[in-house]
Amino acid sequence: MAISIKLRNANLADLPTGVLRPDYDRHALSAGIIHIGVGNFHRAHQAWYLHRLMQSGLAQDWAIIGAGVRPYDAAMRNKLLAQDCLTTLIELDPASSQAEVVGSMIDYLPIQDGNAALIARMSDPDIRIVALTVTEGGYYIDPATQAFDASHPDMQHDVQNPATPKTAFGAMIAGLKARRDAGIGPFTGLCCDNLQGNGAVLRQTLVGLARLSEPDLAAWIDTHCSFPNSMVDCIVPATGASEMALVKALGIDDQAPVTHENFRQWVIEDSFCAGRPDWDKAGATFTDQVHDYELMKIRILNGGHQVVAVPGELLSVATIAGCMQHPLIADFFTKVQHQGIVPHVKPVPGMQPSAYVDLIRQRFSNPKIVDTTRRVAFDGSSRHPAFILPSIRDGLAAGSPIDGLALVEACWARMCEGSREDGSQIEANDPFWPALQNKARAAKSDPMAWLSMAHIYGSLSQEGRFADAFCGWLDCIWGRGLEAALASYCRKS
Repeated sequence: MAISIKLRNANLADLPTGVLRPDYDRHALSAGIIHIGVGNFHRAHQAWYLHRLMQSGLAQDWAIIGAGVRPYDAAMRNKLLAQDCLTTLIELDPASSQAEVVGSMIDYLPIQDGNAALIARMSDPDIRIVALTVTEGGYYIDPATQAFDASHPDMQHDVQNPATPKTAFGAMIAGLKARRDAGIGPFTGLCCDNLQGNGAVLRQTLVGLARLSEPDLAAWIDTHCSFPNSMVDCIVPATGASEMALVKALGIDDQAPVTHENFRQWVIEDSFCAGRPDWDKAGATFTDQVHDYELMKIRILNGGHQVVAVPGELLSVATIAGCMQHPLIADFFTKVQHQGIVPHVKPVPGMQPSAYVDLIRQRFSNPKIVDTTRRVAFDGSSRHPAFILPSIRDGLAAGSPIDGLALVEACWARMCEGSREDGSQIEANDPFWPALQNKARAAKSDPMAWLSMAHIYGSLSQEGRFADAFCGWLDCIWGRGLEAALASYCRKS
C-alpha cells in the first residue's frame, strides 16, 4: 500500500511529484486578513487568489487568519491547525486533474463563547480586511423586504451583550469599537457570499446592529469603513469519503482537502479603506460594474442551481451533473433560463447572458464534480428569495414569461413536503424545515398556503399571474407527477 505523506510545513518538499506547493517561505508571512467562515469555498477561492500572489513574491504581509463563531467551526480549526493550515486543492477537469497545496492561511483563532480572541485579533492594526463566507442566510435580513432584521434573537443577544457577542457581526463591531477608541482606524469588511450587493448588505447588518446599542459608533463605521461589493464564483463540492479517498490516492494525508472545478471568477469593487492585495495580478477583476456581473451570476448560476437541484432531489437524482444528464431536467433548465431569467440580465464585458447560460450548462455537466443535489437545494428559504424570486418580479413587471419559474417554486413546495416521488424520505434540509414542511403539507390541498409565507414571498401571493401558475403547477405535480409537469412545460411554445 502506498504511503501518504502527512500534510504539514516540514513535509512540503516530500510531497509527490506533480503536486504544486508553496514556493514562498511561509514562516516569513505576516497577517493582514481575518476570514470568518473557513469552509471549502473560501479555501478554493479567496485563499487561492492570495496564494497565487504569494507564489509571485507578492502580498507577503496579507496572510489569512481563519476564524469562526459557531461551535462546529472548532472541528475545521483542529484539522487545519494539525496540518499548519495547509489545504490540498484538487482541480477536477473532465479531461484531467491537478493538485495544488495552498499556504496563504497561517493561523486559526480559537472558537469561544463571546468571541474574545476574534475581537482582540481584529483590534490589531495589522488586520486591514475582515472577510466573511457565512452563507446567504447569515446576514440577518428579512427575505421579503431585504431590510435588517433587528428582532432576530441573535441580534438581540448582541445588543444586550456587545462585549461578548455571539455573531460575527457583533464581534466585528466590538473590534471596530476597540480600534476607534485606540485611534487605530477602520478595516474593510469584505463579504464573499452569494448576495446581490453583498457589500451593501454587510454594511446594513453591521451599521444596523451597532446603531441599536451605540449610535455614535454606528455612524463612525458607516463613515470610515468600506464594504466593497463583490461577486465570487467557483463550484466547490462538500468533502466526503470520495474526496478523502482521492487525496489519499495522490499520496497526501490531508484531513481537509477540497475539490473544485476548473473555473474561478472574482469581481470586486475597488473600495478598500486600509489597503488591499493586488488580487487582479492573480486573475481577479476590479470594476465599478460589480452589480452587472453579480446579477448575471446570481440569476443564471445560483438561480440555475435551484432550477435543477430541486427537481433532481424529487426525482432521486443524486448530483448536479446527473441532473444535467436527465433529459427533462436539462430541457427544463435551458427553457427556464432563456425564457424566465436571461431577459432580465445585462451583458458584461466579454459575455452575453445567453453565452453565460451555455457556460453554466457546461460547468454543471462536469461529471468529475460530485456536487450533490441535497447540498445545492439546502436552505431554500434563503436561496429562493435571493436567486429565483427577483427574476419572477422582473418578469411580472415586464410582462414576460414567469411560468417556468412558478414551476420551480412549485417543485420546492413539493420537495419541502418531505418525500421524493419514489416514496423515499427527504431529511430536513433547511434551517426552518418544520415550518416549511407544515406549509408544504397544507399546500397539497390548498396551494395558496405555501404562498402565504409573507416572509418569503412578500406580495407575490397577490400577483394573479404568478399565483395562478404556481397553483396550477403544484396541483399538476401532486396529481400527475413531477415528470409530467416538466414535460408539459417543456412542450409549451
